[in-house]
Parts: sequence; C-alpha cells; structure tokens
Amino acid sequence: MSDASRAGLVRKLSAAAALSTLGAIPAFLLGAQFVLIQEDLSLDERHLGVAVGIFFAAAAVASLPAGSVADRLGARASTLVAGGLSFTAAVVVAVAARGTAVLLMGIGVAGVANAALQMTANASLARSIPRHRQGLAFGIKQSAVPLAILLGGLAVPAVGLLVGWRWTFGALALCAVVVMALALRGGAGRRMSVPAAPAASDGAPRTALVLTAVAATMANGAANSLGAFLPAWTYSLGVSTAASGLLLALCAAVCIAARVLSGAAGDRRAGRNIPWVAGQMSLGSVGFFLLAQGHIPLVVLGALIAFGFGWAWPGLLIFAVVRVGRDRPASASSAVQSGGFAGGALGPPLFGWLIVTTSYETGWLVAAVLLLAAAGLLLYCRRLFLQDLQVRPPAR
Repeated sequence: MSDASRAGLVRKLSAAAALSTLGAIPAFLLGAQFVLIQEDLSLDERHLGVAVGIFFAAAAVASLPAGSVADRLGARASTLVAGGLSFTAAVVVAVAARGTAVLLMGIGVAGVANAALQMTANASLARSIPRHRQGLAFGIKQSAVPLAILLGGLAVPAVGLLVGWRWTFGALALCAVVVMALALRGGAGRRMSVPAAPAASDGAPRTALVLTAVAATMANGAANSLGAFLPAWTYSLGVSTAASGLLLALCAAVCIAARVLSGAAGDRRAGRNIPWVAGQMSLGSVGFFLLAQGHIPLVVLGALIAFGFGWAWPGLLIFAVVRVGRDRPASASSAVQSGGFAGGALGPPLFGWLIVTTSYETGWLVAAVLLLAAAGLLLYCRRLFLQDLQVRPPAR
C-alpha cells in the first residue's frame, strides 16, 4: 500500500470513528457523572437505567430510517443533519434539564442522533474500505463506544468536578458544531451507492440470524450495564468520584485496544471468528463475577477483564457474521447491530431495577450468566451458518 493510500485509509477510519464517538458518548457521559447528576436532579439508579435504555431504544427505532435518509442525502448532508440533532440534544441536557422529563427527552434526541451518525459512518466504511481491511476497520469503528466511555470518565475530574456536569454536555454541543463545520467545508458528497440486492434465496439462514441477534442482545445488555453503572458501584464502595471516573477511562482504553487487535486478528484468520467471540464472552463473564465480590482490588481486576474481553467482541462479531452471511452481508450485519441496540435499550433499565430491588452483587452475577448464555448460543448459531453454507453454496 502506498503512503497516499495509507493516509487516505487513516483519514476515512478516523472520520468514521469520530462520527461514531460523537453519537455514542451522551449515554456514557451520563453514567460517568451520575453521582453529580444524582445530587442535582434527585435521581436514583433506576432513572439512570431508564435514561440509558431510552438512548439505545431511540437509536434502535431510528436506525433503519436513518440508513435510508443517509443514502438519499449523501454523506455531507446526512452528517449535517446528524450533527444538528446531536447539538440540539446536548444543549437541551446542558441548559434545560432541571428534572427527569427534560433529561430523558434530551437523551432520547441524542439516541436518534446516534443512529444517524452511526449509519453515516457505516456507509462510509462500506463504500471505501477494501475487504481485506474490513476486520480492522470494523474493530476501529466499533471502538467508538469504549472511546466515548473513556472520554466520559476523563470528563469527571477534568470538567464535571471543576465547573459542573452541565459543562460537559456544553462541550459535546461544541464538538457537534465542529463536525457540522467540517462537513460544510467538505465536498458536495455523492449519494451512497447501494449494490443491487441478490436473490432472496441467497440470504443468510433466518433462524441463525435471529438467534445471533438474541445472543448480541444478551451480551450487549450486560456490557452496556457495565459501562453505565461501574462508576456508581465503585463510588458506593468508597472510591472517590474522580478515581471512579479514571478507572472507567482506564477500562475503556483497554477495551479500545482489545477491539482493534481483535479486528486485525480477524483479518488474518481463515474463519473461526465466532468461536473466538464466544471465548471472549466467556472470559468476560469471569470479570463480572469478580465485580460482584465487592472488594476494591477484585473489582478493579474484574472491571479490566470485563471490558477487555466481555466487551471486545462487537466489531469482530459483525465481521464474522458478514463473512458467513452469504450474499447479503448488510442484512446479516444488521442482526448484530439490532441486537446490540436492543441490549443497550433493555439491559441498563433492567440492571437498574435489579440493583435497587436486590443488590449490585446480584446484578453483576446475572450479567455474568447472560454472557455465558450468549457465548453458548453463538456457538450453536455458527453450526447453523456452516450447515446452511454446505447445503446452499452462495451464488457469488
């Protein structure tokens, strides 16, 4: 690869990661600063779970129309629309959120903006990244979520404790303005080309896709609860607000590295990516078990394991399902993405209810069980995918 091609690839990946991070950060900014927001708005963990759930539910509902709109408008216009939604949501939370209702409304708008930003980034990668680099590309793009968590964790000591949590959302609004300004400076942006759909008979097996979505829902429900509730858990154990935020940032950095390395390794492997994902989930369940022990050293170790393994899989799973998804890779990957959004919508509210009615320890143990169940279900799905490929070889 020439230096010019390598530089172009880096620019495309960086742009996609920036859009994805801007979309994902509001929910985790809320979780990282929950102790501060809780005091200001008189909330409890159930409110945090509902807010994060609304964020991902709005993203799930908006994903399909957002993809269609992005295709019709082109990269430049869709980025402007998504950036405008992100700016509006951040301003509503920073300025107008004086109670639960307005806070939830702002987070809901942020969820719609997240869907628009993610679809724009996905379309850009699909059009411009060579196939032999797509494992790495998916790994980098999916690192946007832990990067958002890292920035949310750093925002606590850097901004939230100094000038107040609202200013972090003000900074987010400024980032949205920068994204829109860069889009305006860019080219006109052609419509995103969509290849002709293959015959319906060339689609991936429906049962395998549905069960893959179920597995992604369970695993992502557990993982998103980790990102949302870890600071509140460590704070309840006596760790300071600043240290809790820094721990979250460290865990997110580990997760970023794990996702990128997993994607790069997937490019070099000739298959067997789904068993690798199942192994990551199984190891991640050990981290959730350690989190439930309630002792600071074990909690720190458990958090690092849970982030480094239990949430390192999304990009690699998308890549793996696309590879076994026959001649309809977009439809195949949507199963993972829809399951991920569903897990983000359902997991945190249920986790919040669980820890309020029982305990944090119970919540972490349930999350560990969900990861193990998801790992086993994925191995079964792989067998269904491979059986289908043997019976019905792809048309292309």
